[in-house]
Amino acid sequence: MLGLVCLHELFGMYARVRPVRLAAFLALIGLACAASFGGERQVLLAFAAFLPLLFLLAATLPAAGRGPSLTASMSLTALGVAWIGLGIAFAILLRDLDHGGGLVLAVLLGTFIGDTAAYLGGRLIGTRPLAPGISPNKTVEGLAIGIVVAVFTVWWYGLGADWMGGQRGVLLGVAVALAAPLGDLFESQVKRDAGTKDTGTLFGAHGGALDRLDAALFALTAGYWTWLLVM
Repeated sequence: MLGLVCLHELFGMYARVRPVRLAAFLALIGLACAASFGGERQVLLAFAAFLPLLFLLAATLPAAGRGPSLTASMSLTALGVAWIGLGIAFAILLRDLDHGGGLVLAVLLGTFIGDTAAYLGGRLIGTRPLAPGISPNKTVEGLAIGIVVAVFTVWWYGLGADWMGGQRGVLLGVAVALAAPLGDLFESQVKRDAGTKDTGTLFGAHGGALDRLDAALFALTAGYWTWLLVM
């Protein structure tokens, strides 16, 4: 459900481009089902099937309803499915691994605690802008603190889980600590291009669903592939 809300928020920011909403919503549901009842191969097949479906549905739009161009409509739609749809699919794949519930919890703890530490650290000692053209309030110092805290959080979680351990916890933590800020910056760039501060109002003053899940979508995907490698 949150994935559909995220897509809705993304397309709302770019309504002028006229994204092919039906194709994207069907693709997200298909990717989630492929991940739940299949595996990586089924997820890839579902994404491949989405592309011709996208074109067929986009081509049926009246010329006046396509926005700037048919290609722009399809490009934004494909971005939403690749970003949000695949993120949701890999989160499901991660959950379905052995100890999947613990893995998802570890990734989310590292993501959100690291993000909080980056914010507080940046406010306290941050002086050097990290990416002023994308997110002026983020600092290099905040990023460094967030990375250290995220790695520590997942490592600490791993120490209490026999199936993970400290060494694997560090490796997973590094993946989360690097992927989460990228997801945050990615969404900030999307919002800046759209000329909006928040993606929605689902969480009131804290913004929309995509504002809350931007870092997690990247981190859960990185967490899945990293765990396969360390195993």
